[in-house]
Amino acid sequence: MSALAAMFRSRPAALVLSAAVAVPLLTSTSAAASQAGGTASGAGAPRAATSALAAERVLKDDVVLTAGGGGTVRVKETIVYRFAGHDGFQRTYPTRVHESVTEDRVYRIENLRAASPDGGPSKATSSPKGLNTIVKVAGDRKLTGDHTVVLEYQVRGAITRMGAAEELRWPVVGGWKVPLDEAKAVVDGGAMIRNVNCFTGPIGSTIGCTQYYTNHTHTQGVFAQQGMLPGEYLTVVAGLPAGTTGGHAIYERRHTVATAFSVNAVTGSALAGLLVLLVGGVAALYLLRGRDARTVGKRAAEGDQVPVAGSEFEPPNGVRPGQIGTLIDEQADVIDVTATIVDLAVRGYLLIEEEDRAVTGRLDWTLRRLDRPQTDLLPYERILLDSLLTAPDGTALDAVALSALGGTFATKLAQVRSAMYDDVVKQGWFARRPDTVRSRWTLAGILVTVLGIGGTVALALTTEWALAGLALIIAGAALAYGGQYMPAKTSRGATVLAHTIGFRAFLERGAIPDDGSMAARQRIALFSRFLPYAVVFDLVAKWAETVKDAGERAEGADNLYWYEGPAEWDLSKFAESMRTFTLATSGSISQSRGL
Repeated sequence: MSALAAMFRSRPAALVLSAAVAVPLLTSTSAAASQAGGTASGAGAPRAATSALAAERVLKDDVVLTAGGGGTVRVKETIVYRFAGHDGFQRTYPTRVHESVTEDRVYRIENLRAASPDGGPSKATSSPKGLNTIVKVAGDRKLTGDHTVVLEYQVRGAITRMGAAEELRWPVVGGWKVPLDEAKAVVDGGAMIRNVNCFTGPIGSTIGCTQYYTNHTHTQGVFAQQGMLPGEYLTVVAGLPAGTTGGHAIYERRHTVATAFSVNAVTGSALAGLLVLLVGGVAALYLLRGRDARTVGKRAAEGDQVPVAGSEFEPPNGVRPGQIGTLIDEQADVIDVTATIVDLAVRGYLLIEEEDRAVTGRLDWTLRRLDRPQTDLLPYERILLDSLLTAPDGTALDAVALSALGGTFATKLAQVRSAMYDDVVKQGWFARRPDTVRSRWTLAGILVTVLGIGGTVALALTTEWALAGLALIIAGAALAYGGQYMPAKTSRGATVLAHTIGFRAFLERGAIPDDGSMAARQRIALFSRFLPYAVVFDLVAKWAETVKDAGERAEGADNLYWYEGPAEWDLSKFAESMRTFTLATSGSISQSRGL
């Protein structure tokens, strides 16, 4: 069986009955009712129209097909139609078949015209509708009785090359919604016809027609069918010698999701451009981040030293805990603010008092202001201290409960973090604020992604270049993600970071050489001074234990100068108190008030 035969025979009957049927052009129900002898009022009009439709039929349908050069088949169809009040009729030709997921076989009906020798309809038009072509033949008046219509057209794509032969296959008669009494078709091949066949019924039917044969010269195939039901077709097949017409099947690429995302010159170029963009982005990140890494690697050994000389303590390059936290990960985190609060207490600006849980029924702390000039405070430290000890109405407070900050400090926290970003730029560690750099790159990536999504949808609906839009989406997402790594330290900032890395290694060891020259309380003060940095480096547990050990070695050291516990509290409980305090502080200052 030929590929074309398989195509027509694979169509289910339900599809043909529902989509490929001929529907007579109905006039008004009143006219139909008049022809049927009924009335146009109430339910009589629909019944009259149905009766009129039932009265119509095709008495005879004779078709002559002539195969010509280039595979064009000329068709002349003589139709004897019995009208019952309509001005014309229409037929549906199946002209498109899905051959694969991405390809259709098409049949093109061209040069359509109609004529009638006895005053029947003679205006012919065609229009595509889904997989079919609708041919309408109409006149300028309503008709009754029998009229002859001569329909002529050309069809291309009905001839298929089959190895050493050509095959003509076409549903020459059918697509009527009314019964047909007699159908006949003649195929003139212009050469000796090798074989003939025909089928009747829905498209894809394997039921043979009433009669088929070749004439005595074998140059014509003759096909006949007596009686056809609405929705049935007469499909004729004629085998011709190879090269008789030079015709071939016509295929078109069907626009689907699969074709929309196909790889072609445009989409391939877009993907190549995306690759260049991503590689270029990696190179840019290397230049920015690699500079940091090279400087850090060169200076790290210089920073790996004990920052203590006798009883004097000095952090790397005088860097404060909050500054270190922002420098390391290029973000002013909540933990950096918490470390700054502890640092303000250690430096004598605050006193942290732990409440007695047995009395209050809950674990809480009070932050109390100490009378000390603020001359050496950095701008972000001053903003933080004022924010902690200022009431919502603007009045200054001497003390505030840590639990009272929950839900009210979030707005002020944003101001503190913004000041911390300004500070690292002022120090010369960054050329621009890290948060601003990240935001700009992320926003650009989101915009590119949104444009890519819109472009992909538009391209997928209209073209086969949707992959180019998808490439834009990937590029935008990569840009948004890579933007988080775009902030770059200056050479000075990278040098400070190198010293900071050495300082962290020192803190991780958790011990200071003891030559016996440092008094116990001096050791407590020194260990306390390290503690805010331990908060930033997530070394609170280890360093709080170190502070506790130093306090236990000092006589009468039940409290620290900057941290006071409740009654019956001593430094043996400091490690757990400090761990809980840092967690509670981070939670309180970052908590937003619910609506």
